[in-house]
Amino acid sequence: MKIPARWISAITVLSLAVLLCITVGLPVVQGGSADHVRWDIINFNPATTPATLSAGGVAFAAARNPSTLTIKLTGSGTFIGPASGGTSSGVTGGGTWETFSGTTKTGSGTYEVRELISWQLANLQTGSLIDLIDDGTRANGNAVLRIVYDDGSEGVLGVGCHGASALPGIVEGVIATKNFVTYWDAQAPMGGVNANRTVFHVR
Repeated sequence: MKIPARWISAITVLSLAVLLCITVGLPVVQGGSADHVRWDIINFNPATTPATLSAGGVAFAAARNPSTLTIKLTGSGTFIGPASGGTSSGVTGGGTWETFSGTTKTGSGTYEVRELISWQLANLQTGSLIDLIDDGTRANGNAVLRIVYDDGSEGVLGVGCHGASALPGIVEGVIATKNFVTYWDAQAPMGGVNANRTVFHVR
């Protein structure tokens, strides 16, 4: 088979460019891979040494106007975060929800995750924990998921993990919408209270 001269020239130029990058230390861009991620609202027990984390925790978020409207969520699931960024239908999981006006419960049920809207990996966690989930490497970052509630309403769930060695600016906990109600203030975790903590595991 005879290779046209123009292809020989193109291959030669490309080969020389790669060789030059390697020689002078310039980065050679390579295709990334998708992140396979598990997310959890967790239980956190600091009484053990080291502290223990496990699935099955709860987290709260509050609305504004008025701030007495709150939502309580449990949940876990998985998603595939595309290497190119953007959305993904490669999701599983869900959990339970309860809404409150002050101390009065206004609704409850389950929700299901339908789509990954955004995934931002900040960094991998360091430090020792007894990790009873143990489904990959613990990581810090945030994810936004499109969810459907069992009463027919729709919304988004935001999960943020600011664990060991986290970079600044990440909220620990959850935020959510349910139709027009915007539970946008994540309740911060507090010492001695087993709530409002999350974790990502990157596989």
